[in-house]
Amino acid sequence: MSEVYLATSNRNKVREINEILQNIDINGSITVKYIFDEIKEDNFEVEEYGETYVENSVIKAWAYSKLIKKPVFSDDSGLSIISLGGFPGVNSARFMENHSYEQKMKELLSMLENEKDRTAYFACAATYFDPQKNILVTCQEEVYGKIAFEIRGKNGFGYDPIFIPDGYDCTFGELTKDVKNSISHRAKAIKKLLLFLKSAKILENKE
Repeated sequence: MSEVYLATSNRNKVREINEILQNIDINGSITVKYIFDEIKEDNFEVEEYGETYVENSVIKAWAYSKLIKKPVFSDDSGLSIISLGGFPGVNSARFMENHSYEQKMKELLSMLENEKDRTAYFACAATYFDPQKNILVTCQEEVYGKIAFEIRGKNGFGYDPIFIPDGYDCTFGELTKDVKNSISHRAKAIKKLLLFLKSAKILENKE
């Protein structure tokens, strides 16, 4: 089994990525672990100063790998709403930073109150970095859809309850985790990254 640490303080991401891995048809088992189970840095924060998801994902991978000295996965994701010029985009997590996601979603819905074009997309950049071998691999994927007129569903996390992916009538917050984890931006990015790492023999199985 291969083990890689996820460069995040968000346990929801660790859970979701491990669920995604169960749906990827590859040889060998891979587990993503919560990095703060390995290091004790309660106040450690990474300044995400990048202008793109890829830049922020790489910044996080590099910063966390310095602490742990082991290979890490990182990701950066966000919601872009076309009629709002792509807002909140790379600032999705920092938008109304000291407020709950329910409050953030209500504010976005208010901003779209009289807007007919509700087209939106989720993007995710996923990165693998091995500080010992100095190997860096990154990729980005998107999933397109539209913004609902109200908050719907309690599954997932973040902006999931207001995003309806193309081809579905339900929000990410209403879809089962198995369905969401087969079509989401994060699932697509992780799968692409992982399949490349396996095909390039960068990520080998440990017996």
